[in-house]
Amino acid sequence: MSRIGKKPITIPNGVDVKIEDNIITVKGPKGELKQSFDSELKINIENNELVVERPSDEKRHKAMHGLVRTLIANMVIGVTEGYKKELEIIGTGYRAAKNGKKLALTLGLSHPLELEDPEGIQVEVPAPTSIIITGIDKQKVGQYAAKIRKYREPEPYKGKGIRYVGEQVRRKVGKTGK
Repeated sequence: MSRIGKKPITIPNGVDVKIEDNIITVKGPKGELKQSFDSELKINIENNELVVERPSDEKRHKAMHGLVRTLIANMVIGVTEGYKKELEIIGTGYRAAKNGKKLALTLGLSHPLELEDPEGIQVEVPAPTSIIITGIDKQKVGQYAAKIRKYREPEPYKGKGIRYVGEQVRRKVGKTGK
């Protein structure tokens, strides 16, 4: 049996969970998230705890059991605490700026990049070399951070590029002369 799937999800005070058919709605102080899940899995609320049960030990049911439980737990954490990703920009002339709802990146390309903020995500630029992405949906926050990082991934020789705060970049030794 899935160890993750067996764990009950504690519903904190101020969070409202509604289950209609296979659609779960989680409302909290930071917002509301809605997601549909496999209708074969049973989702029950007992004593302020949410429990996910699977109908059989089929391979597909086993795979979905832990996944659904984790996605619901991420929704509960998102509406109470929220999620945050921090990026740092390293390199001469590389910088970021915020223009209204657009993020302007200067990354040594022939033109500056302007990215529109996705719905439900807040982007802050406290310094020209740091970007903070916050939101209630873990998947959207991570996807947007990965999209920004993809424009200039850290390279192994000088370490220039966009990286997550605390990320270790494996460095390589450059060419040597005779």
